[in-house]
Amino acid sequence: MLNGQKIIVVMPAYHAGLTLEQTYRELPHDIIDEVILVDDNSHDNTVTVAESLGITVIKHNENRGYGGNQKTCYQTALAHGADIVVMVHPDYQYDPKLAGAMISMIASGIYDAALGSRILGGGALKGGMPYWKYIANRFLTAFENLLLGAKLSEYHTGYRAFSRELLENIPFDDNSEDFVFDNQMLAQVILADYALGEISVPTKYFEAASSINFKRSVQYGIGVVGVSIVGLLARCKLWYHPIFSFLKK
Repeated sequence: MLNGQKIIVVMPAYHAGLTLEQTYRELPHDIIDEVILVDDNSHDNTVTVAESLGITVIKHNENRGYGGNQKTCYQTALAHGADIVVMVHPDYQYDPKLAGAMISMIASGIYDAALGSRILGGGALKGGMPYWKYIANRFLTAFENLLLGAKLSEYHTGYRAFSRELLENIPFDDNSEDFVFDNQMLAQVILADYALGEISVPTKYFEAASSINFKRSVQYGIGVVGVSIVGLLARCKLWYHPIFSFLKK
């Protein structure tokens, strides 16, 4: 716990058997109350490793996708009484030691959400991010900031922390089951005017780290543009896409 608040780390996992233990060992366990791993029907030893570490494991009987995995992560964490939920990818791409800093940002009461940014501090390319992904990241982030009225350094990080109050009021279940879930959720958070902070997080690209290919990245990019456009319409109160319908209340 931190400041009397229950802390739960959630791990959306798919074929993370090689990197899970190292990620888990480097979490700040002195303040974390529970770690929950949701396995999206992996075919490796992800579940076996997780159970050996004493992690709470939820198994999907079929692959639901990255967004569907996150939905189960957040639903389970809330059901287990979390006050603060941190998503840590078990592929060791993001430094798990910095989860404590993100938790503190929310436990302080200053922020409702925190992001670990690969762009702040200039470490993305040094960490091995492919140059084409870096360029796409910068372009899409600028486009989203313009349409959503925000000033984030990036929207595409998978390192995130949320307060219970935010998760209970953002309809993340209405979002995609695919990768664009991340973007939809951030747009919801921004337009709902929650306090959102960022910290600089080094990242590592290596063979065992998860990463989507060029084709899926293009599909994701198109989805991001779409989210930004319907977000602008909701922001201007012209039309509310179903994922933003809660803003009409």
